[in-house]
Amino acid sequence: MRNTTFIIFFSIVLLVYALINYYIFIRGWRALPVDSGLRGWYKWVFIFLASSYIVARILERVWLSPVSDFFTWVGSFWLGFMFYFFLAVVAIDLLRLLHMAIPSYPWFLPADPVKLKMYVMLTVIAIVTFVMLAGYINAVTPKIRTIDLNIPKDAGKRKCLTIAMASDVHMGVLIGPRRTKRMAALINNLKPDLVVFAGDLVDEELAPVLRFDLGRELRKITAPLGVYAITGNHEYIGGADKAKKYLEEHGITMLNDSTLLIDSSFYLAGREDRTKGSFGHERRKNITEVLDGVDFTHPVIMLDHQPFDLDSVANAGVDLQLSGHTHHGQLWPLNYITGAMYQVSVGLKKLGNSIFYVSAGYGGWGPPARTSSRPEVVFFRITFNKI
Repeated sequence: MRNTTFIIFFSIVLLVYALINYYIFIRGWRALPVDSGLRGWYKWVFIFLASSYIVARILERVWLSPVSDFFTWVGSFWLGFMFYFFLAVVAIDLLRLLHMAIPSYPWFLPADPVKLKMYVMLTVIAIVTFVMLAGYINAVTPKIRTIDLNIPKDAGKRKCLTIAMASDVHMGVLIGPRRTKRMAALINNLKPDLVVFAGDLVDEELAPVLRFDLGRELRKITAPLGVYAITGNHEYIGGADKAKKYLEEHGITMLNDSTLLIDSSFYLAGREDRTKGSFGHERRKNITEVLDGVDFTHPVIMLDHQPFDLDSVANAGVDLQLSGHTHHGQLWPLNYITGAMYQVSVGLKKLGNSIFYVSAGYGGWGPPARTSSRPEVVFFRITFNKI
């Protein structure tokens, strides 16, 4: 039954992908003059670009190599180009419909229909290329976001705490040795008391992580109170048990629906990803089960990858929850969709006595570009005081 569901889901995704690409292709094809030699080049280049991501996903499973890396990079970039080409073509077609009702083309556009189509096509290509280039530069230049918080509880001998947080790293072909090394350096330069990863540290398949020995960089991350992580949906897509084992072997303590009292001062809780039950595992524990035995006179900090059900977290008595998953849309204007889906898509939110922070993430999924947010490592400076 599960295999049948996966096949149906994959078939729908492939069909939608094919239809979007066909729509873009045919609009571009019609923009080229009938007698133009560019049509032949256009057809084969488009087929190559549109099929690259699918080829990459197949090669990753049968021949992980520089060849599969090449197709992964090309195909991933194409996902971003495809998204913005699709938006542009839809906008152009809507303008064409408007023009049929009310002639409204700007005066500076060519009057000749053939020249007009070429002009528009080249302009769209130039704009989308610029946006994707800027998005890539943005994606590879993470920032440190510093946040000062107060939790009005007794933390024993500890009056303050610093935490370095990263989420949605998506280590793999796109987030490889260079960017993983940079993340480790950014975290260590902060000299935090505690380091946490709020899910999706691994991007689905573990094979590229093993091939590039990315765990070597994770070992370099140090903190007096430890380095902790939880699973995200991508760990479960690629195989959570293998990912957990690998991360544990490289110096990271996994919190699997569990809670630890750290330094006799505060609790750190970590929830399994909410998709756990969808991948053949038993359901994840509910929040009451995870927090069973917690002394709520001490601060309680929780990691939960997907920021759903925030009200139940607040009602449970959690003081601070750290999440990721949303990427804040990653590509504009998808941030408006994540803003509608989640109580908080990025940044801080307070509900009752609980504080929530959702990170835009360090890495990304799909297109190696960000146009709706900056990648980040978050540095929390927390003070404790009993009221």
